[in-house]
Amino acid sequence: MNLSIKWLNDYIKAGMKIEDFTHGMTMSGSKVEKWTDLSAPLEKVVCGKVVSIEKHADSDKLWVAQVDIGDVNNASGCSPALCQIVTGAQNVTQGAFVPVVLEGGTVLNRSDGSVMKIKRGKLRGVESMGMMCSIDELGLTKDDLPYADTDGILILDDDPEADKLTAGMDVTAFLGIKDVAVEFEITNNRPDCLSIIGLAREAGAAFNLPVNIKKPAFKGVDGDIGLTVKVENKQWCSRYMAAVVKNVKITPSPRWLVERLRASGVRAINNIVDITNFVMLEYGHPMHAFDKRAVEGGEITVRNAFENEKITLLDGEERTLNAQTLVIADAKKPIAVAGVMGGEFSGIMPSTTEFVFESACFDGVSVRKTAQRIGRRTESSARFEKGISPVTAETALFRALELVEMLNCGEAVKTIIDEDFSNKEPVKIKFNPERINQILGSDIPESKQIEILERLGFMIKDGFAVVPPYRIDMHLECDLAEEVARIYGYNEIPSSLPLVRAESCFSEAEIFEQKLGIIMQGQGCHETVTFSFISPKSYVKACISDTDDASVVIRNPLGEETGVMRISMLPSMLEVITRNYNNRNTGGRFYEIGEIYERVDIDDIDILPKENKILSMGLYGESEDFLTLKGIIEELLEKLGINAVYKALTADKSYHTGRCAEIIANGERLGFFGEIHPVVLENWGIGTRTYCAELSAEKLFEHSNKTPKFRALPKYPSMTRDLSLICAPEITAGEIAGIIGEKTANLEQVSLFDMYTGEQIPEGKKSLSYKLVFRRKDGTLTDEETDAAVAKILKSLAQKGITLRYSP
Repeated sequence: MNLSIKWLNDYIKAGMKIEDFTHGMTMSGSKVEKWTDLSAPLEKVVCGKVVSIEKHADSDKLWVAQVDIGDVNNASGCSPALCQIVTGAQNVTQGAFVPVVLEGGTVLNRSDGSVMKIKRGKLRGVESMGMMCSIDELGLTKDDLPYADTDGILILDDDPEADKLTAGMDVTAFLGIKDVAVEFEITNNRPDCLSIIGLAREAGAAFNLPVNIKKPAFKGVDGDIGLTVKVENKQWCSRYMAAVVKNVKITPSPRWLVERLRASGVRAINNIVDITNFVMLEYGHPMHAFDKRAVEGGEITVRNAFENEKITLLDGEERTLNAQTLVIADAKKPIAVAGVMGGEFSGIMPSTTEFVFESACFDGVSVRKTAQRIGRRTESSARFEKGISPVTAETALFRALELVEMLNCGEAVKTIIDEDFSNKEPVKIKFNPERINQILGSDIPESKQIEILERLGFMIKDGFAVVPPYRIDMHLECDLAEEVARIYGYNEIPSSLPLVRAESCFSEAEIFEQKLGIIMQGQGCHETVTFSFISPKSYVKACISDTDDASVVIRNPLGEETGVMRISMLPSMLEVITRNYNNRNTGGRFYEIGEIYERVDIDDIDILPKENKILSMGLYGESEDFLTLKGIIEELLEKLGINAVYKALTADKSYHTGRCAEIIANGERLGFFGEIHPVVLENWGIGTRTYCAELSAEKLFEHSNKTPKFRALPKYPSMTRDLSLICAPEITAGEIAGIIGEKTANLEQVSLFDMYTGEQIPEGKKSLSYKLVFRRKDGTLTDEETDAAVAKILKSLAQKGITLRYSP
């Protein structure tokens, strides 16, 4: 935000040095980036009156002029009254006032804009003691001075304020260039400071100076405005005001207005457009002016755009809109994108005779998303994004109408349309001076705190601080403390140690994640860390299907290799194994605890995906096989206190058929593991058998035994039985163990110790042998009790077609 000191002085008399001003503003919380003297390139440039001018005796194109430069002549080394200048300009006449740069002075080089120093010299034998200046050499344009001749010397007599001209007068003062622009870095929580008046309030509070802000008013004329306004989306448009100006006269703006716009970095266009820009800079509230001819049907509707509706904006480019875009529409079409930019044919034109002023308050999030979607961020959208108070909509509109009457550029109709759906209740914050001192570690008297807050526009009433409507960033007690501290002076608050010691601790989930890492490292696994975004081609290489709608596509990826958020950890683990294999590492064990991203709504890309924490494992090398990985997983589950069974998995194309299993605990799938399919290994360039696993870290946390329980050593002896069973090949060992352990009294342990197929086993069958351990907690177990339990087990197994082969 650029602040013109000349403009600031309209509201507050900041007579201190610019260095003191910028330091004080920075220390009060309004950080100054830099300040610039707008007249700095121009030195020793004065208004000179051409007393006489005659042809050069030795040139057809040069003229010799005698110029009165007033009281500065003695310092310039010129004759007591006149300064002789040789010029090639053809538009200079006797009696004209022109800008003159004296010997030793500087102006801008019109060819490249560099600073040029003027020296005394001779042209065709005639001495020239200075130079007359064009508009370019003063760093100005036709927009600044519409009367200027761009091909010749600037004739100051054509200026509307020519009656103030005197010989020797500083040109920068006469043309309004003598000003200082201060650039502020405005934080996102202070949109009120994106205005001259907002910074004037801050300066008034920082330097304890009175601020003179007059309430704008206009007289207006009677008449029918011939306009209706309807707001359909009240959530995204909390207030919409409209006024009509008739009998419009489109002319250049007066110089005082152009000067203020120029100092703020805004180019003057015409009086109506300049008024909207002036009010935006002055009050921080964007406005727009519609040519009333462009509002078909005399209707303005604030609505969401129709899907694929089109509009051509003021920049001349056509945009395609969607239903999430708020537009200003007439009876037939959209004429502006709310808060961003107006339509091409709705703006002010030289032939405009009647227009509509719009002053509204649009939702900041909606405007930000719209500006990003259509690729057009403007001064208007930048202000709406940060938040604007609906209260300033009325002030800004009245100020614009007041300027219309001041500049005599039209007749403002008295009737104002105001569709107001905003919350009128002011924000109140509990005012507790002791609590503020406690927060700050200070001892600021209550009276001083009240004084500071009142300087900032707050009102202290009934134990509450009533927040001014333009301070939309104020909500909490600590916000009041910050306001008091920055105006009181941070350097005035004594340094002290915090009274409260901040303590932090790991959550249960974080502790569990650390435990997973310790267990995996204890089994010889190295931790890896990979990016959460991968290439879509990785899914193809890993033979993972149905990923088109499942993956979250990154809008602005770092490159083709990082285009989507992963839905599986397998490609990342295979990438790690590939890199190690290519580096001639003969084997390795790896694990990673990372996130995968699941699309919540396929049709709405703006809804954030669900993040799932996954424990991924990968093994390769001569000493690694399927059972090695299974053993690592069993060790992990045992240390986590999880009882799980394994079920064959054949549908996953990434894994070898028949060498893949899923892990089930209490009927819920924890994950899966297996040997990688040879096709996948070939795709990744891995020339050895590889085994991987993916387990849900969140499910492991849910099923784990978080509080280990003490169990005393047994007092009574155990009894064992070995069962050799014959079953169908598709029945798993885990299923049989589950049947054995189901409701079997005194059974302490079931373990598989042998699996056999071949001779003495019927064709199409297999043999599984189990060791059963029985023990009573309250006495010695008898053979009869054990045999009864075994008989019950065999009966349950028989119901599943599982028979006894041999029992020693």
